[in-house]
Amino acid sequence: MQPVQVGSVRVGDGSLALIAGPCVIESLELCQQVAGRLREVCARLGMPYIFKASFDKANRTSHQSFRGCGLERGLEILAQIRREFDVPVTTDIHESGQAEPVAQVVDLLQIPAFLCRQTDLLAAAAQTGKPVNVKKGQFLAPWDAGNIVAKLQAFGASGILLTERGTSFGYNTLIVDMAGLPILRGFGVPVVFDATHSVQRPGGAGHQSGGEREAIAPLARAAVAVGIDALFMEVHPDPPCALSDPATQYPLEQVEPLLRTLLALHAVVREVGAAC
Repeated sequence: MQPVQVGSVRVGDGSLALIAGPCVIESLELCQQVAGRLREVCARLGMPYIFKASFDKANRTSHQSFRGCGLERGLEILAQIRREFDVPVTTDIHESGQAEPVAQVVDLLQIPAFLCRQTDLLAAAAQTGKPVNVKKGQFLAPWDAGNIVAKLQAFGASGILLTERGTSFGYNTLIVDMAGLPILRGFGVPVVFDATHSVQRPGGAGHQSGGEREAIAPLARAAVAVGIDALFMEVHPDPPCALSDPATQYPLEQVEPLLRTLLALHAVVREVGAAC
């Protein structure tokens, strides 16, 4: 496997990294609160940390839903978080024209699941010279992700991450195929597990997505046991009041106990793997 350098963080080097932050940039103050707390927790646990937040949620269920603060203000906030807390930052892009300006600020470009097969978007992201994290579409089999990797390699991507975020199962339901994680790793790239989006119920709350927050911790434990390189989570100090994905963001004050468990499990998995 080829580790990926994301700013000061190396993903895929045997450690378990965290990619986390609020779903959407609601305000600078919210991002500062979450980034500051997570940086402190990860430093205490010796866990590499990358801050994530979206400047625009372009695929919201309803046109009346809050989308974010927009590209210009969003990049200003991400740049400030990067400077203030000295952490790498990432955000998602939805159009090819966003790749270059976003790459001037962030350390990792994220491709949303619904857009994971958009060739022009992948090409634009790869050609910025920044590493690219692709959320595997809910409609894709694990083995189909090999075509995504091949595209990015052909476009000269400096680093590639694949993120598992659940697979569509009937209406308004996602399931996680844990057997798919080794398949994704088989493409020679680090694999990320998105523990919060994987418990969504897309459109399940009528005007917005629902979800089962209580399933986040069990799925995260299962993914670490199978073998992943990074954990992706959307985190909020008051999830029910979040302006995006209130049903599935993880409570900020509960993150540290979960990470302690996951890191202990990760250490056991590495020890067992080394002995085999």
